[in-house]
Amino acid sequence: MGPSGSGKSTLLRLLLGFEFPGPGTVRYDGRVLQALDLKALRSHIGTVLQGGRLWAGDILTNIVGATSLNVDDAWAAARAAGLAADIEAMPMGMYTLVGEGVSTLSGGQRQRVLIARALVGRPRILLLDEATSALDNLSQATVLESLEGSDATRVVIAHRLSTVRNADRIVVLERGRIAQQGTFRELAAAPGPFAAMLARQVA
Repeated sequence: MGPSGSGKSTLLRLLLGFEFPGPGTVRYDGRVLQALDLKALRSHIGTVLQGGRLWAGDILTNIVGATSLNVDDAWAAARAAGLAADIEAMPMGMYTLVGEGVSTLSGGQRQRVLIARALVGRPRILLLDEATSALDNLSQATVLESLEGSDATRVVIAHRLSTVRNADRIVVLERGRIAQQGTFRELAAAPGPFAAMLARQVA
């Protein structure tokens, strides 16, 4: 959590190995990121980054990509992303053409395709940057319920506090530094930036 420019998206780039910290290290299971095979590591990570784009092609291709996964895997991911009913209502179903410049899908549907893409490989780690920002409350609740049932470790960037209500730990960033951390209940009860954000969203 944190205001724009606080370093949230940069943190995800560090976790993905797109950038490396000057001082300090990023570690997975105690191992320094620079010593790991980045391609192998990323194969275990599902990501939904801010500004993520659809590929030219059909919904199936956008979910499974160039992997060996099949249409059954795509449907399972679509159900987890709260998208299956929308796809079933389309005449071409999974083979509906989408992509940048093609207005077949709403903003919320496009975002759920990106979420399904992140989930389809059953990753061990999920990195979600404002992944539900374009969803209405019902769609967001469906996605969050599905994610709660996942065994994946989740790192979530969000502005909606409801998105992180059940998080094991919430980290609040300000100007590239950790300002607060704790559970939702702990931070809500303590004076600081989190309580201020909560007051603004409840008001």
